[in-house]
Amino acid sequence: MAGFKDLDFNERRAAAQQARGAALAKFKAKPAIDPAELERRRIAAEAKEAAQQEKRRALAEAKRLAEEARIAAEEAARVEAERLKAEQEAAAALLVELTEEERKAARDAKYAARKAKKGKR
Repeated sequence: MAGFKDLDFNERRAAAQQARGAALAKFKAKPAIDPAELERRRIAAEAKEAAQQEKRRALAEAKRLAEEARIAAEEAARVEAERLKAEQEAAAALLVELTEEERKAARDAKYAARKAKKGKR
């Protein structure tokens, strides 16, 4: 069985240098980007940015409208609550008035009954 051959420092350094050289050669062999392709990419990027900006603007507008609707709903609920409270207070006042009138009528009936009882003796 063959043993493992440990590379020394110089061999490892040469292998790394060779790998760097191969990567550089690969990069240099790549052709330059065509100006028409660059222009197409720029136009596509601008269109994408415009679409994103429009989306953000529409989202902000939707949030604003939702907030206005929420505020209007809260105001309507507040007004309705005040109306109901006023109706309840009016009903309670009417009930108090009726009970006072009923109490007066009961008192008057009691006095009348007392007078009638005195008159029978």
